[in-house]
Amino acid sequence: MDSLDRFQIIRQAWEEFDDRNKIKGIFDVSAHVSTNQVYKVSFYDRKPVFAKISDYGKFENFREDHIIVNNLSNNLEEPYENFLANSLVKRNEMFTFRYYYRGHPTWVVFYNPIKIGVKLPKILDIKQIKTMGRELALFHKACYNVQNQLPPTSKNIVTDIRQLIKNVRDCKLKISQKHQSIVLQQCDLFLKNIDSLNYLTDIQRIPVFIDWNIGNFSLTPEGKFLSRWDYDWFRESSRVLDFYFFSRVVSDTGDRTVFSYIIDPLMGDRFILFLKEYHKIYPLSAEEVKLIPEAYRFFILNYVIKDGSFFFRENYAKKLMKEAYDVYFPTIDTNYKEDILLKALKL
Repeated sequence: MDSLDRFQIIRQAWEEFDDRNKIKGIFDVSAHVSTNQVYKVSFYDRKPVFAKISDYGKFENFREDHIIVNNLSNNLEEPYENFLANSLVKRNEMFTFRYYYRGHPTWVVFYNPIKIGVKLPKILDIKQIKTMGRELALFHKACYNVQNQLPPTSKNIVTDIRQLIKNVRDCKLKISQKHQSIVLQQCDLFLKNIDSLNYLTDIQRIPVFIDWNIGNFSLTPEGKFLSRWDYDWFRESSRVLDFYFFSRVVSDTGDRTVFSYIIDPLMGDRFILFLKEYHKIYPLSAEEVKLIPEAYRFFILNYVIKDGSFFFRENYAKKLMKEAYDVYFPTIDTNYKEDILLKALKL
């Protein structure tokens, strides 16, 4: 879909939302890594809004996630009551616009602008690492406190992996037989390992956002969470699903434009420091530490293999999928040493 089509979709969506305010201009502010696009929409007689256009996944899941996030935002306690960007609501219902082009559905959601504060540097110092560990723990506690007030979700990490298994067996993924075998083996390992940890019955679940690269959130001058605006990988799951991206954020290589998803940052001294500060505020169980490599395995299976070709731009998708088979999967059981983290946390 070209940019002219997207501009027209946004105009149609806004006219359905509120045809009294005429659009003055539409500006692409996307990161240009994923297939989702974000635009700033300006008007003659009102403040700007942001429009997100997506054709990734299913509309029902997209809408469900945003409804849950809106509920989460409205219920979060201080100081996170304004942390999440809210979708615009029309007549007591979150507004979404669906557009069909040659049988291909695309959908739009609008946001009001959110305050943008300090961005993390590409490489954090020790003080910033400690602050991030404590801040994520406090935010996770706030999410736990409102978990029971949120609408039910129709998907979880188990349903995602079972869908991947079905996609492979139905030959819906364009991968070789060798790679099909690898994916099915990794899915089986994942389901077996989380079952041994009693994931569905004993592991606490909260809202998690998974993708915490430094372009997705901003901070106060003191290093506290101020705002977040990207919900592409939102789930209600174990809090440890958020750890992998933070291990990358605090690593000595820092955030990068060209990236890979190797497991090694989870074993870095800087992440261990981050985790120890987190643990002081919101203690982890031994079972949750043992779940961390499975959270990483899920990330690779779901977001690189199952949905990578839909979410990432083509050059990234091919690169990451090749690395998944050659590097990511083979190193899960060799490079992650749970005993080191358990010892560091005195578990």
